[in-house]
Amino acid sequence: MAEQSELWSDDGKNSTHYEPLAVRMRPRRLDEIVGQEHIFGKGCLLPRLIERDSFGSLLLFGPPGCGKTTLAEVIAAETKSQFRRLNAVLSNVGELRSILQTARGLSHPPILFIDEIHRFNRAQQDSLLPDVERGTVRLIGATTHTPTVYVIAPLLSRSHLFQLEPLSAELIKEQLCCALNDCERGLGNTGCKVDDVVLEALAQTCDGDLRRALNALETMVMGAPNGSCLTIENWEIFGKERHLRYDRDEGEHHATISAYIKSMRGGDPDSALYWLTKMLQGGEDPRFIARRMVIFASEDVGMADPRALPLASACYAACETIGMPECGINLAHGTVYLATALKSNSAYAAYGRAQEEIRTHAVQPVPEFLRNQPKSLASRLGVEKYLYSHEYEDNVSGQRYMVDPKKFYYPKEIGAEKVVADRLNGQKSPE
Repeated sequence: MAEQSELWSDDGKNSTHYEPLAVRMRPRRLDEIVGQEHIFGKGCLLPRLIERDSFGSLLLFGPPGCGKTTLAEVIAAETKSQFRRLNAVLSNVGELRSILQTARGLSHPPILFIDEIHRFNRAQQDSLLPDVERGTVRLIGATTHTPTVYVIAPLLSRSHLFQLEPLSAELIKEQLCCALNDCERGLGNTGCKVDDVVLEALAQTCDGDLRRALNALETMVMGAPNGSCLTIENWEIFGKERHLRYDRDEGEHHATISAYIKSMRGGDPDSALYWLTKMLQGGEDPRFIARRMVIFASEDVGMADPRALPLASACYAACETIGMPECGINLAHGTVYLATALKSNSAYAAYGRAQEEIRTHAVQPVPEFLRNQPKSLASRLGVEKYLYSHEYEDNVSGQRYMVDPKKFYYPKEIGAEKVVADRLNGQKSPE
């Protein structure tokens, strides 16, 4: 059996290092960066900080392919700073400490770029704090996740946060044209032409991710003979294998379920169905969606339509017993019902008020007449008699059930809850 080293031996005959098109086409200077006008537009702060080499630590937040890594590399090049890159998935505390120790001996603070910084646990993020605070290194962290959730507060307070946006389809199409015609770094030497409709389709379906669009263009061109022309037929063949950008348990997962819930809350069944379909086609567990529907039925529909909860529960049961793809029909049914149902969060709000009361005040004792006690004992103790509600008008005795009564539930006069509101408003007050 060959030695392990022989498996990776290089005789020098094939020493050319291949870089993907998306890497070759990365901007090398600040003026080559496209988009992000809210950061790089006239009068913006970041370009001035880079020009004066006076920035501290930065956190770059945005979706995949919007240019976070590119920006970090451009900043290092523009300021002529030493640049060290770490990936939080692959690195550990030992490697991080070694890099920081080396940085302490340098006369000018280097740039430490940490990709996917949200993957660092609290201990790893804590280990950065002393050197970031002293300016031993200038940290540039990149994340697709919300920094206020995944980055510790002390690190956030010591960094400037910049949010990068997905690129527009128009900008992506321009960059695809540049890559197609660039003979130095792009695909110009292939002699391939691409119909405008194909470039438009690539730009529209990459979800604002330039890297993804460039990779798709390269795959299509490399799969065609030199000098050929790629038409809509080529795109249709390629498009059959297109996968949605949907990272279960990651940023896109959280963003999409949020859009789904808020669309239902806003009474928009069409948008809710769109986000539902995206999740299901992206491989989301239908039971996760059904669980959120059950919660929504009580949190947002509530007393306005009490039928929502059993319907949502039935959707969950269907996902358990039927599975995909058929249970998608059940989820669509439930989605449309919940989105179009009358809404009331009064029960949810009442629960929150009761929680706050318990949290901030002394817990009241259970009144003696509500405790399970033999009638003879209650009589000897001289406690108030429990009034059996079914023996009174409208089955309501009017007895107080708390030592110090509090009001938590305020019904809304909408849907089925209006009947409840009218009944409670006409109910006799506790004695």
